Amino acid sequence: MDVTLHLAQDPEADALLGRSPLAALTGMLLDQQIPMEWAFKGPATIARRMGADDLDAHEIAAYDPEAFAALLAEKPAVHRYPGSMAGRIQQLCRYLVEHYDGDAEAVWRDVGSGAELLRRLQDLPGFGKQKAQIFLALLGKQLGVRPEGWREAAGAYGEPGAYRSVADITGPESLTKVRAHKQEMKAAAKAAKAAKTS
Repeated sequence: MDVTLHLAQDPEADALLGRSPLAALTGMLLDQQIPMEWAFKGPATIARRMGADDLDAHEIAAYDPEAFAALLAEKPAVHRYPGSMAGRIQQLCRYLVEHYDGDAEAVWRDVGSGAELLRRLQDLPGFGKQKAQIFLALLGKQLGVRPEGWREAAGAYGEPGAYRSVADITGPESLTKVRAHKQEMKAAAKAAKAAKTS
């Protein structure tokens, strides 16, 4: 895996995401309740603070939990909730060590179908169906991981030409389109909620 991603909008962080399956999974895990670029810059920040060029699932899984939380909480914090996210990242890494010998790419390497890949992603700690589908779409659209039925398994996120999620961001222009889509979705949800209560 060595592609150029544009999710962090930061060359060093994006380079890491493009070459490190664990960094990409960790960025996706962090992508909640904070701006997307902040989330996807997180893996590079963690690696730098650990004095490494990449993330290592074995090392993170074995890291002292309090020390790891402190590492994420250093200013600027990796996430709005550094303590709970540190725990989630360690949970993810422990799962990868237990089930895939710490090799994040093994989650999708040689997978037989899109449905199987979706199941594997949903089995990861911190990955609900929506997050799993978005990551599956990212794998298919930008990282060349395309088992049979991957678009169907990714649902609406797998649609070609859509601007729904991080899977569709290839630069500043597509980032703007995805942001606009998310704002439309929020406005629609708000309107629907207001209609119910009136």
